[in-house]
Amino acid sequence: MSHLFVSTHPLVRHKLTLLRNETTDHKKFRELIREIAILLVYEATQDLATEPVMAKTPMGEAHGQRLLGNVGLVPVLRAGLGMVDGAWQMLPGAEVWHIGLSRDERTLQPVAYYSRLPVSPTVDVCLILDPMLATGGSAVATVDILKKWGAQRIKFVGIIGSRVGVERLSATHPDVPIYLAAIDEKLNDIGFIVPGLGDAGDRQFGTG
Repeated sequence: MSHLFVSTHPLVRHKLTLLRNETTDHKKFRELIREIAILLVYEATQDLATEPVMAKTPMGEAHGQRLLGNVGLVPVLRAGLGMVDGAWQMLPGAEVWHIGLSRDERTLQPVAYYSRLPVSPTVDVCLILDPMLATGGSAVATVDILKKWGAQRIKFVGIIGSRVGVERLSATHPDVPIYLAAIDEKLNDIGFIVPGLGDAGDRQFGTG
């Protein structure tokens, strides 16, 4: 899995520990999701194309770089919404589209219920935002939707992945790089990552 990147940054590790803690309240949980998203998007965008430009400073001219192309953010509803503000802070000009997937609790398979995409791709790279890469079903389904739509370059940015989910996404879409803060080894019998952090949507929105 040469396209798997797991952050070793001390700030990511520190904030992830706070995020996992069951006593972390909803407000703090949302803040941590946003902060971790900022750090992960920083890592996921290191290969974006740039072009040389000149910047006029108060003291003269300096050689600089300007981003080329457009980036699209694709939060997977609903847990992915919490990562948008952090990603937007790093990429304020990014377009944001939403894909809604729920999980059939009997089969653990994703069920698509919402997709808000333009008629044709308007960006050069899509960043899928979803805190948890558990069974991998939702991630694979989201990539399937984006590729069918015509997206040429896709990256997955999550927070915690399971070994099973990472292997499934990598095997199905080996061209999609995966950026995570951590990998946990196990899933329980209802498809939740162990030790994980619980339900990322419920913990953000206070519905658990």
